[in-house]
Amino acid sequence: MGSAVYGRLAMNCYCVVFLFVALHFAHGDVSYTISEEVKVGFVIGNIAKDLGLGMATLSSRKARIDTDRDDKRYCDINLSTGDLTVSDRIDRESLCGKKASCVLKEELVLENPLELHRISIHVQDINDNAPEFSEDLISFEIRESADKGARFLLTEARDADIGTNAVQLYNLQNNEHFTINVNTDVSGRKHSELVLLKELDREKAKELKLVLTAVDGGSPQRSGTAIIHITVLDANDNAPVFSQAVYEASVPENSLLDTVVVTVSATDADTGPNGDITYNFDHVSDEHVSLFSLNHKTGEIKVMGSLDYETESSMELRVRAKDGPGLTSYCTVVIDITDVNDNPPAINLKSLSNPIPENVPPGTEVGIINVQDRDSETNGQVRCSIQQGVPFKLVPSIKNYYSLVTTGQLDRELVSDYNITITATDEGSPPLSSSKSVQLSVADINDNPPVFEEQSYSAYVSENNKPGSTLCSVNARDPDWRQNGTVVYSLLAGEVNGAPVSSYLSVNGDTGVIHAVRSFDYEQFRSFKIHVMARDNGSPPLSSNMTVSVFISDVNDNSPQILYPSPEGNSFMTELVPKAAHGGSLVSKVIAVDADSGQNAWLSYHIVKSTDPGLFTIGIHSGEIRTQRDISESDSMKQNLVYYTDYDTCPCPLLSSDIKLKDLSYNESNSKLTSYLIIALVSVSTFFLTFIIIILGLRFCRRRKPRLLLDGAVAIPSGYLPPNYADVDGTGTLRSAYNYDAYLTTGSRTSDFKYVTSYNDNTLPADQTLKKSPSDFTDVFGDSYGSPEVGSFHCHQKIFSSETNRNNNKKEKNEREKALSAFNLNHSAESVSRIILLTRQSCLETVKRLFYLFF
Repeated sequence: MGSAVYGRLAMNCYCVVFLFVALHFAHGDVSYTISEEVKVGFVIGNIAKDLGLGMATLSSRKARIDTDRDDKRYCDINLSTGDLTVSDRIDRESLCGKKASCVLKEELVLENPLELHRISIHVQDINDNAPEFSEDLISFEIRESADKGARFLLTEARDADIGTNAVQLYNLQNNEHFTINVNTDVSGRKHSELVLLKELDREKAKELKLVLTAVDGGSPQRSGTAIIHITVLDANDNAPVFSQAVYEASVPENSLLDTVVVTVSATDADTGPNGDITYNFDHVSDEHVSLFSLNHKTGEIKVMGSLDYETESSMELRVRAKDGPGLTSYCTVVIDITDVNDNPPAINLKSLSNPIPENVPPGTEVGIINVQDRDSETNGQVRCSIQQGVPFKLVPSIKNYYSLVTTGQLDRELVSDYNITITATDEGSPPLSSSKSVQLSVADINDNPPVFEEQSYSAYVSENNKPGSTLCSVNARDPDWRQNGTVVYSLLAGEVNGAPVSSYLSVNGDTGVIHAVRSFDYEQFRSFKIHVMARDNGSPPLSSNMTVSVFISDVNDNSPQILYPSPEGNSFMTELVPKAAHGGSLVSKVIAVDADSGQNAWLSYHIVKSTDPGLFTIGIHSGEIRTQRDISESDSMKQNLVYYTDYDTCPCPLLSSDIKLKDLSYNESNSKLTSYLIIALVSVSTFFLTFIIIILGLRFCRRRKPRLLLDGAVAIPSGYLPPNYADVDGTGTLRSAYNYDAYLTTGSRTSDFKYVTSYNDNTLPADQTLKKSPSDFTDVFGDSYGSPEVGSFHCHQKIFSSETNRNNNKKEKNEREKALSAFNLNHSAESVSRIILLTRQSCLETVKRLFYLFF
């Protein structure tokens, strides 16, 4: 009968649900009222509409339902519709027991910014539980001497429902001896008593069986039954009596097993077996029976299970005292569980933004932390903290919520991951604490440009290199991650010698290795600079530039070139030497240059063939051709010399010169020229006096004005220079200072002032070399020297000291001041006697000595 009624009530419960929704707004709170046992998915109400929130707000702010309970969540929110729905079975009896009011506390949490709305759901009771008796068989032993109207307290029927759905009345099966009387105490509980209507007669009936029915007030009604078994005995006219109707006790939740909570005591006026009292729990739930034990003889109630204040803070036990014949009495034991700080705080990570971009500003919220402590009062008050040394802090928010925010600028290149330890400590005694680790990663932002390992690079390569050869390798590092730290190399646009830089060099975009695209020529250019850019693959990309200096080293790939005498044609192939020349006289000088530099440009001169091998010699370094002995009458009037210049493996082609010996003896045909000689001597004397006056004037001016530094060089006609002759870096072929003896030749209308004797014929210092460009030679000689009118010979030449380094070598400046000048004397007579020649030589020697005296 009971199960059928229960089945119908369950069906009706799911079909028809009484729903009353009451909304009220107070400090962001909202309340709803629903019946228990509604279906999962049942719509409680539209929380978005009730709180004035838009659908987009729910999704963007990550709306969710949160609760303090750790086990179940009974409600959920539909982000598409804003409906608050039932997500799990709601049983009011298991949630609230006998409490008159049953309220589920839920919270609606919104992020960015953090917002909390409390939701109170009042759960109404439905009649889903039938009354139950603790015993299916209720036994009484009643003496036949019992008086009419005697009352016997019956076991109370238990109904898990409350209010009108609880037990409302008791019905007793019709009989002639007993009726039932129902009383209501101050708490509203129904107590039934068996009332004797007619005296018992043991001789007529030794026992009676009656059906007792408990009915609740629900709709439809539910009921439960028990059998009352009455044994008729002889008279036992005293029932046990408790010393207190209600016993109250308190016990800490951490009490040890077998701890005595309270002792109940009852007395019976009867003696013997009629006065023996036994104690038992009456209608106590299985949960409570597992927590406490009752001594049947002494009435001691002890702890036998684990108490938990957070689960149930107060318990009510019903104790029955029964004497030997079966008379009983009841008392109530109320046990309060006191709280002990036995629950450490629980840290719950509700939201976390991971990874975090490294460019987030300080104060950015990256996570939401919820801290709960199931203890009460001070035991449940929690302080939350974070370890030192991390750019984060906890900011208290609403209720037990904390926001995890940044306190400084993040830098992934310094710290890419953070292990944050959050510690929560309650204020109990002793305090309990718990910790939770939160892993946070920092996302990379392209905030670092590539940086080269060196500020500048130098690459050295020999000329005539093979195209594609490796010059050097550049390397740049970018501390960013992945594509933000991937470096690509490229050449910046520019020109080298008027051509794009890409036609000379290339760079590997991945490795930074620089290759030569073409072969280099030291004589064209010796160094150049390029700019290499390193760019990352970030968005937007960052880059940096660096300069690479490329230096080309010389290779001995150029043969020497003879400047004087000219190897082409025969304009300068003949030299005239007087027969009166003594040994050691300067006949001529071979001048050659080499476009290479350093040792590759050092030259040596050699005579390979001569008409008279013992007559002439050539300076191995200077190229000066001199007589080795006095010229005799037996020597051939025409001498042919074949010579060349070389160094290492690059010899110059052979060059041949003719030297004619001229007899200067007196000839009568020349007597007509005596008058001209006298005129010439007068002219020379006049010139000499004028020269002396000029020298004295110059000496006077020099005392008032610093002497000018003369940048001299061997005066060579520009026509002899190679077309692409370049500077040889201070290691040329010519000596810087010479001093020559003067010899005059005959055989042409213009005689030359030849080179003077060298200070050192066997030494070629490396720092005294020819250092002139083709333009320099052109400036010195002018266009006239390159003209064909030079003819039979000779141009006036001036030999100055050359400088290797105009800015750094102070010694060479002093040597240039000592440079010598030569003068050229013109003679018109081709056949002059030896006496006239000697006289002219004597005059010139005098001029030379005066020149050295003043300079």
